[in-house]
Amino acid sequence: MSMASFASDARRGRSRPAIVLFASAALGVAWNVFGLERFSATSFASRDELIAQGLSAAQATLYVGLPGWMTAAFAIGVLGGLAGSILMLMRRRWAVPVLSVSLAAYVALFTGDWVHGVFAAFPGQFAILSTVVAIAAGLLAVAVHARRHGLLR
Repeated sequence: MSMASFASDARRGRSRPAIVLFASAALGVAWNVFGLERFSATSFASRDELIAQGLSAAQATLYVGLPGWMTAAFAIGVLGGLAGSILMLMRRRWAVPVLSVSLAAYVALFTGDWVHGVFAAFPGQFAILSTVVAIAAGLLAVAVHARRHGLLR
């Protein structure tokens, strides 16, 4: 929605939840725009392009050999996170199911990384993807809380 609707919530004594919702949604949009950049930079890059980005030959070979469903999970996670965050800004109830799908996709991606040896091949990837899953879960928690308190329609 607009800043005016958040301001009207503040006048009705709901300033803290409205501010938390707005801040979480705005940060969610920024985070997921960054995620889109990472997705576009890595998901369709060739082995040579990945090496040029700083990956070792073994890492690049592993990355381009990952199954397509993992690329789809990444896309669903980041696009769902962006759409869900925008829906929270618009104060729409649909944010909850959209963010649920995003979280599920990131959990699937985490599982795929584990199974296919990505965590072993890429130092720090476990921490990065754990953070991504935690942020997706946090955005969903904020949306669920906002829906329960009538901030989403």
